Amino acid sequence: MAGTTILDRGGNSREGSLNLWRAILSAFCASLIGIGLARFAYTPLLPAIVDARWFEASTAAYLGAANLAGYLAGALMGRPMAGRFSTVATLRAMMALATLTFFACSYPFGFAWFFAWRFAAGLAGGVLMVLAAPTVLTHIAPARRGLAGGAIFMGIGAGIAASGTLVPLLLQQGLRQAWLGLGALSLLLMAAAWSGWPRGENATARPAASGHAPRTASLRALYAEYALNAAGWVPHMIFLVDFVARGLGEGVEVGALYWTIFGIGATIGPLLAGHLADRIGFGAALRMAFLLEAVAVALPAGMAGQAWLIGSSLIVGAFVTGTVPLVIGRIHELLPHHPAQQKRAWSLATVWFALFQAGAAYALSFLFAQSGGNYRLLFVIGAAAMILALAIDLVANGIGRPGNEGRQG
Repeated sequence: MAGTTILDRGGNSREGSLNLWRAILSAFCASLIGIGLARFAYTPLLPAIVDARWFEASTAAYLGAANLAGYLAGALMGRPMAGRFSTVATLRAMMALATLTFFACSYPFGFAWFFAWRFAAGLAGGVLMVLAAPTVLTHIAPARRGLAGGAIFMGIGAGIAASGTLVPLLLQQGLRQAWLGLGALSLLLMAAAWSGWPRGENATARPAASGHAPRTASLRALYAEYALNAAGWVPHMIFLVDFVARGLGEGVEVGALYWTIFGIGATIGPLLAGHLADRIGFGAALRMAFLLEAVAVALPAGMAGQAWLIGSSLIVGAFVTGTVPLVIGRIHELLPHHPAQQKRAWSLATVWFALFQAGAAYALSFLFAQSGGNYRLLFVIGAAAMILALAIDLVANGIGRPGNEGRQG
């Protein structure tokens, strides 16, 4: 894709448009491989791993934690790796590593073997998350970045949806066959993404000196907001199915249906959020997201009716993935014409996200055990995290103060 023509809103090059969509497809595949499949496909595989006596339940849970630890390592290592080996080479290597982990996990050679490969899957996902979207989005005109980012991060939602549909079908053939099937799918996605990555410098960015000074306070606030969002999602991402199945006594099958609804929301959320951001700005869209998330996360704490739970699952699922393009787009707003700083800021945001997500998962699991299985307390805490994120954004950006109307985007 050397010499890619970057389109403005009107569009003026058919070749440039084709290359643009190939690049978006590559980043979509990277999100699907590294996060959608490498992380979320493990959730429905977990009961089968225990039933097949590959590992005990407690041991299998630690293997899930290995993926989170690897993700954090990947978020930290992504930019240094790209600096040493080139971004495109790193992206290809990490897609290949994620694909290899599926084939490796089809053989239960012991805890150390599995732990290493689950850690590697998380590492690949972290690197892909840090590098894939910025590599493409810096080549896209600002007016289209919301929708393009939404298309890229649909890959995460597609993986969540696949975890509730494709994995059960593969498991009918056997646990090893399920791992091999995921590996084959990942291999196909990697092939589709291999040659679509953009090369060369960003054609839309002007030199850093021509841009406005970075808004450091707002940027630091954004890191805190994104981290709090990661914590606020944990009650749904970890406890939603169990809450419906055991807390409400509806059973595992009904609980799985709500996870499927969550996955549907996660699939469409990035596109809807990106389209909204293109119309009203990433800052305003992000604040709207925080408000909607706070309400949706709190719903299971007080409203246990089917309609309320469906709405909660759909909305939270939509923003689990939809907030990602909003945050990366907001970074571009805060650091206009500073492409190197944009990539550094996205890397830091991803690191804080990974830290708070892992920390909240362990903390809320401990609180759940100590409270005697109080699900509603978890949802209240999650909603409080979202409200705090909104409050930080309002304060950091001076929303509502005289003279700051022009800063609300």
